[in-house]
Amino acid sequence: MTFLRPTLLTLACLFAAHTGASDLPSLGDASSSIVSPQQEHQLGRAWLGLLRGQVSQLDDPQLKDFVETSVYRLSETSQLQDRRLEFVLLNSPQLNAFAAPGGIVGVNGGLFLYAQTEAEYASVMAHELAHLSQRHFARGVEAQQRMQLPLMAAMLAGIVAAAAGAGDAGIATIMSTQAAAIQEQRRFSRQNEQEADRIGLVNLEKAGYDPRAMPLMFERLMRQYRYDARPPEFLLTHPVSESRIADTRNRAEQYPATGREDSLRYQLMRARVQLTYEETPGVAAKRFRAMLDENPGLDAARYGLVLAQMKTGQLAEAGETLAPLLSKTPDDITYNLAQIELDMAANRLDAAERRLERMFTLYPSNYPLQQARVDLLLKQQRIADAERALDNLLKTRAKDPDVWYQVAEVRGLSGNTIGLHQARAEFFALVGDYNQAIEQLDFAKRRASNNFQLASRIDARQRELSEEKRLVEQMLR
Repeated sequence: MTFLRPTLLTLACLFAAHTGASDLPSLGDASSSIVSPQQEHQLGRAWLGLLRGQVSQLDDPQLKDFVETSVYRLSETSQLQDRRLEFVLLNSPQLNAFAAPGGIVGVNGGLFLYAQTEAEYASVMAHELAHLSQRHFARGVEAQQRMQLPLMAAMLAGIVAAAAGAGDAGIATIMSTQAAAIQEQRRFSRQNEQEADRIGLVNLEKAGYDPRAMPLMFERLMRQYRYDARPPEFLLTHPVSESRIADTRNRAEQYPATGREDSLRYQLMRARVQLTYEETPGVAAKRFRAMLDENPGLDAARYGLVLAQMKTGQLAEAGETLAPLLSKTPDDITYNLAQIELDMAANRLDAAERRLERMFTLYPSNYPLQQARVDLLLKQQRIADAERALDNLLKTRAKDPDVWYQVAEVRGLSGNTIGLHQARAEFFALVGDYNQAIEQLDFAKRRASNNFQLASRIDARQRELSEEKRLVEQMLR
């Protein structure tokens, strides 16, 4: 599959259709009658498949785990009632984050480059959760009675095309669907951005963060891009003004200055992202080393240097750099995962296995650890064990296309051809390619023709996907 890089126009544009109401729409109000929560859920999943199929994503289990756990933690103190969230981590160094109808939360890798502390990162995510909790999408449709659901779906299809790199063609789709309505909606965007800011501040404080991080980040971004003709995506879809900054600052100052500002774990994730978008691992190593020379106690820089050294094949040096971190905090999962990766690269597979099993006693259900176990089993040529480990991982990550992609690969290695086609079908369904998904189940059915029960299960799943395809096409036409 060919993935395309996103342009400055992203799914966050769907929130051009905001209204200015200050509290949640009541059950059975006009917005719910036009776009019900269940319709939002279905639309969100359909659009997520489109996005996944067209835009490159970051396949980093540790980064994905951090985003998922941090946003779920924020959701617990938010006004969000439906917490069936789905995440997509886009491979773009541009600053952006968005929330789409039905609990879709998107994060660009670039957010970690711009948000210098965990509280700043959390302020962006709390803002996006507020868009979801206030159902701004449905309320925007209510404000524009003439903009019916199929029209919104068609407009978002154009937004996805533009985000995926279709450029003028995608933008033309958006403009041709409802040019006048888009202009009208902009009257509501400032009010809803302000509403999301205010609700996000409350959420930040409840979640234990310092709410001052929100105006601080807005101020820094405004200073940095004040005269930039091409600002980052976040500022295009979340315009920042002096009055907006002043409002968030005044409200944040009303809270006691006792909230959390940062964490080492966030800075470790930032180091991973910084390495991803550095020109070369060698350049990254020089930068992390310079940071360490200036401040030898900067653990995140030391960790970043470890990763950069591993990328350049300097395994012995990486081990020496990592040793002080493990000595200081021997049970830290991030450092231990780095040592496991290092041992695997150096073919010290027994050492990697011992460390992995010790970590599982401390973190038995950790997703990055489960993924590391699969990687180690494959390195050990224990294909059947790797297949079982992936089947176990699917119990908690059945909607993760990255996992299904690897399941297909491993089932192919194990000779499980029927299972290979089933896994490919699930992968294609999750990235919005239902034709391929249904075709893969055709292949699986043919091979299972002598097993009535298995063929029946495959046939039932094929009917489910055909129905999903029909509903998606109905929503998006």
